[in-house]
Amino acid sequence: MDTNKNSYTVIYATVLVVFVAVVLALASYLLKDRQQRNVKIEEKQMILKSVKLGMDADNAPDKATYIEEQYSKYIVDTTIFGDKDSLDLYICTIDSGEKMYIVPVHGTGLWGPIWGYVALKGDFSTIYGTTYDHKSETPGLGAEINTPVFNQQFEGKQIFKDGKFVSVMVVKGGANPESTNEVDAISGGTITSKAVEAMLQSSISEYLAFFKAKLEEAAKATPAPADSTVSATADSTGTAVQTQLN
Repeated sequence: MDTNKNSYTVIYATVLVVFVAVVLALASYLLKDRQQRNVKIEEKQMILKSVKLGMDADNAPDKATYIEEQYSKYIVDTTIFGDKDSLDLYICTIDSGEKMYIVPVHGTGLWGPIWGYVALKGDFSTIYGTTYDHKSETPGLGAEINTPVFNQQFEGKQIFKDGKFVSVMVVKGGANPESTNEVDAISGGTITSKAVEAMLQSSISEYLAFFKAKLEEAAKATPAPADSTVSATADSTGTAVQTQLN
């Protein structure tokens, strides 16, 4: 074939494109299971981090195996029913025997999806821990939502206030130090910070029916003292939650 003809160039380019496409398709097919497993491992690691477990996974000789073992030991996957749809929920029993309820949260940041997990204590108001991540937020700004500094602010915050579901406010310019439901926004990353706030408000609200059912279940299991009113939990936070859900 005359390599100087245009037909040769067209045929050569076509063959090359088809060959590359076949190679990429084959590689994608062969690596599909591994890719899916890596996604699941990353998801499980985030769930563990929300309850302060698996923090040293990156230093383990076999990271994937370590995460799988930790997850199997502490986490139970379950599905619950909300007002409209079925919802995923993860229940963790830490070494002290206390149960944590891990809610997956999803939203939209400045440049793309954001997501994470919020671990609540048994009163369904106190945050035990959080972990967030993003697809394409700005490095050094909105991308800081996945840093320990940002996440640690949420520990101990309350998603109920005076009997009302308020979630957590991410405040530009600095949270009120006395507030039980405010954290600092990221400097220069206000839009992503507020997106986290909206994500928590929207995602957690879907679980209120479940919270109510669990608190009612706890109330039935706990005999009322003769001189007091029965609350869903022994502390004032639980009472506030029960008030809001009734």
